Amino acid sequence: MATVDNYESLLPTLPNPAVDQEAGPPAKPSPIADIVAGLRTITPLDGLTEEEYTWLATKGTERMGGDRSIVFREGEPACNMNFILSGEVQVRRRHSSAALFIGRAGSMTGKLPYSRMKTYGGEGYSVGPVWAIDIHESLFPEMLAAIPSMGQRSVSALLDRVREVTRMEQQSEKLNALGKLAANLSHELNNPASAAQRSAASLFGELREYGDQKYRMGRLCLPDETTEKYREWIKNARARMSAYSNIPKGSQNPLANADREEMLVQWLNAHNVPNPWTIAPSLSETTLAFDLLDDLAEIVGPEVLPIAVATVASSLRVERMAETVVDSTVRIFDLISAIKDYSYMDQAPIQDVDLAQSLENTLVMFNSRLRNVKVELEFDPDLEPVSAYGSELNQVWTALIENALDAMSDLGTLRLLTRGGGQMALVEIWDSGPGIDPEIRSRIFEPFFTTKAPGRGLGLGLDTVQRIVNKHSGFVTVESKPGATCFQVRLPLDRLQAY
Repeated sequence: MATVDNYESLLPTLPNPAVDQEAGPPAKPSPIADIVAGLRTITPLDGLTEEEYTWLATKGTERMGGDRSIVFREGEPACNMNFILSGEVQVRRRHSSAALFIGRAGSMTGKLPYSRMKTYGGEGYSVGPVWAIDIHESLFPEMLAAIPSMGQRSVSALLDRVREVTRMEQQSEKLNALGKLAANLSHELNNPASAAQRSAASLFGELREYGDQKYRMGRLCLPDETTEKYREWIKNARARMSAYSNIPKGSQNPLANADREEMLVQWLNAHNVPNPWTIAPSLSETTLAFDLLDDLAEIVGPEVLPIAVATVASSLRVERMAETVVDSTVRIFDLISAIKDYSYMDQAPIQDVDLAQSLENTLVMFNSRLRNVKVELEFDPDLEPVSAYGSELNQVWTALIENALDAMSDLGTLRLLTRGGGQMALVEIWDSGPGIDPEIRSRIFEPFFTTKAPGRGLGLGLDTVQRIVNKHSGFVTVESKPGATCFQVRLPLDRLQAY
């Protein structure tokens, strides 16, 4: 009889088959004693009697395969309990390169008694020669009667399997969320960084141009009276333009700017200023009035006007470039501050969280998806801070806002609301999407349930939301109809009630 130490030598040498060749029965069945020796290496079967090992060896179906043999296919009905006596089986999904599960020699896997497994969740293929024993599900009742301990052994294996798969899926969900966060943040950082880079690169050349214009102005040796009037004109012009410094830069009408630029070209041509198309764009971006330009023409005269106007235009270009660099770096700093607040970096785990600020920090992470979304904020200014795990609470807002944007395809209305009510704080997240199908509404919080296309979601987002809210002694509900879906999150205000 073969011993446990040398049973692998009993496995016949198999040719290396082509990929997709299926593992199947050997040409010559192995002796029962050899199969029993292999079954003794299965850790979950430790403690079985000789008769029980013999029952499995006798009733089981033997399968062998070479390297890269298909053991089962994704989507096929699962009907066998598998004991891997030798080799290794890797399970992968068709659209994923990561191994979903690895079954090594000594493993009890496949469909187990009491399992609700219907089909295989991935493609199983061997790594190296594989030798396995299958117990068909039709033999489960007879097996449990012949080997009573198999019930407990199977339940223990099922619990271990659920824990491991859940851990892997949650890790994958976190990685997906981190990837989306990184993508959104990199997109947001790219815009101000690119603007600052372009402005800084152009600033060097424009400073040289401005220096040349100032030099040409100085060579004219203007009378003191004219120079003084010119300086007074610059001071007055800046005072007039500063009145508009608080107007948002995106509020100007592009068509109105184009019309203003054309009028400036006409004015410059009328005053014999050469190359007006190089000067007009800089002046059109400002609020410099035409009456001020007329005053400048009177002060310096027609001979000096081209140099004076070019000097003013170059000065304004330099200032706007420097302003762009400052605004862009401020935006980058704000984004970094927002991500630190979002992640509660360098802070204690439990925080007194301002729910309005927490929601706004989360919205910053989705700025790249909000261009065609109308965002409505209705925050209760008197709402007290909530004692919570700040970074985990932001996971809740991230999942709910992302689901809302996905439902609307990034086009519609997103409404965030906070208010107090008794000892609870209420947060509502509304979207104008098509709503949740009533037939699946009761399942949306189930782990691994998702309506998204394969590869776009694991079905753990709302499960994570519910788990975190429950951890804070709160609860989450949903109301939905076409055009209005609302997730309501209620959290206790009192720290003692929460923890």
